[in-house]
Amino acid sequence: MLNLPLNAKYLLPPICLILLSTLLAVFNLNSYLEFNRELVTEGQLWRIFTSQFVHTNWAHLALNCAGIMLIWALHAEYTLALRYAVNTCFLAIWCGVGIWLFCPEIKIYTGLSGVLHGSIVWGAIKDIRIGMLSGIVLFIGIGMKIIWEQFMGTSATVSELIASQVAVDAHLIGAVGGVLLAIPLLIERLQKRQP
Repeated sequence: MLNLPLNAKYLLPPICLILLSTLLAVFNLNSYLEFNRELVTEGQLWRIFTSQFVHTNWAHLALNCAGIMLIWALHAEYTLALRYAVNTCFLAIWCGVGIWLFCPEIKIYTGLSGVLHGSIVWGAIKDIRIGMLSGIVLFIGIGMKIIWEQFMGTSATVSELIASQVAVDAHLIGAVGGVLLAIPLLIERLQKRQP
């Protein structure tokens, strides 16, 4: 039987993230919040951060909400409210800046997928740190997915469903951000191994 982290302290952070993204969709705030390269160049820098929380359509939002819940089921015990907020904000800024600097072909960007990839990588490294084999499997699996996307692209069906090209580079940027977030965990593990 599944042992899901149903305590409010674990449930509240992902529910707040889902509610935030849903409210932004209900009020159709994309034109004010999405990453728009031209508008960022003109000084609307908040879009680098806020673009992570708006979506192209309801299907895009639903896919990202499913990702939020999957991460909750896998790693909720690692991320109480403050850690969840810090990780989410860091990864949102990291992904937005990464898209700005390294993906000049992306003119418009929305969605949490980069943040979610970073969160999965961080959680997998946390699993590895405490000795869980599933963390190694998850880390290798997400790495293989990202490599596949870099060379083969993504499913045309997903692009059609979300009415946008999937920004695979955002997944890579997010995963790198997850590794950066995990550096303190890796340092702690190395320090424990030293005599």
